[in-house]
Amino acid sequence: MNPRRRRLFIALAVVVAALGYLAYTSMPQALVYFVTPSELVGQGPKAYGHYVRLGGLVVEGSVQRKPEELEIIFGITDGLETITVSHVGVVPDLFGEGRGAVVEGALTEPGLFEAQTIMAKHAEEYKPPSGESRLSPEEFYRSILGREPPSNARDR
Repeated sequence: MNPRRRRLFIALAVVVAALGYLAYTSMPQALVYFVTPSELVGQGPKAYGHYVRLGGLVVEGSVQRKPEELEIIFGITDGLETITVSHVGVVPDLFGEGRGAVVEGALTEPGLFEAQTIMAKHAEEYKPPSGESRLSPEEFYRSILGREPPSNARDR
C-alpha cells in the first residue's frame, strides 16, 4: 500500500469512528422510555429530585382540578403502586381517568410527583364511527361540497 492510500485509509477510518461515536453517545437521549410507579418506588430515596418520565394509567376517581390555579392532581398506577401527580398547566384533550398517560417531572417527596408535562397515550388501533351517526358516502359528499354527488359516483 503506497503512503498516499494509507493516509486516505486512516483519514476515512477516523471519520467513520467519529461518526460512530457520535451516534452511540446520542442514542440514550433519543430513546423514549418511562418508568412505572413500581419501578420509581423501588428506587427508594435516590429517586427524589431526578427528572424522569413516569407512565401508567390514571386512577379512576382520582382527578381533582383547581381551575383557578390551573392545577390538576391525580393518581397514576401500574396496578401495583400508585403515585400522586401534581401538574400546573393545560392538560391534553385525550387525558382522562382510566386512560394511559406519561408525565415528565420529578418525585419531590414520598408519593408526590411534580409534573412539568403530561402526555396522554391513545389506542394504537383505529376504530371507525359506528351506529346511526355514520354517514353514507352520498351524505358525506354532500356535507363536504354542499351539493349532490355526480350521477356516475352513485353507480359504483
